[in-house]
Amino acid sequence: MDTWMWIALALVAVAAIGIVVAATVQVRRSKQLREGFGPEYDRVVEEAGDKREAERELEARRERHDEFDIRPLAAGARSRYSAEWRAVQERFVDEPDEAVREADRLVQQVMADRGYPVEDDFERRADDLSVDYPELVENLRKGQRLWRDYEAGSAGTEDLRQAMVHYRSLFEELLEEQPAHETTRR
Repeated sequence: MDTWMWIALALVAVAAIGIVVAATVQVRRSKQLREGFGPEYDRVVEEAGDKREAERELEARRERHDEFDIRPLAAGARSRYSAEWRAVQERFVDEPDEAVREADRLVQQVMADRGYPVEDDFERRADDLSVDYPELVENLRKGQRLWRDYEAGSAGTEDLRQAMVHYRSLFEELLEEQPAHETTRR
């Protein structure tokens, strides 16, 4: 065989190895994102309509999140927030709409104290939260959706109760020192 033939075979072999390596890296990346984001991964893929675009979005969330200074709440702050939450729940009986409004405000306040940006629009806040709380971020979305439906006149007191349930599960997790899955996230 001529030298040029050996060179061509070597280039084909290198290209084949490169393709296999790239495919392996992509599969590993997809697996890590799916495991790290759980149901949020599926939601973003469905919303984007394209797996690659969705994975770019999830990677961008992680990169943005890495710039935050996420920290646990001080014990005193946790106690104070717990007391505020109890008061909000008690208020629900007489003023359910005000209680849900306060629950939303309290969740945002805890997020801010933990280091999450809350100045952005709702979807950005939910996206930021999804990095640490992929299982619970849907509670934030459902609570917000039920609240908006109520404000639009298409939901009632039972929907507000459900909104409170969704907010409470997220609120309780935000009070913890770190997300339950954080040790296995990456």
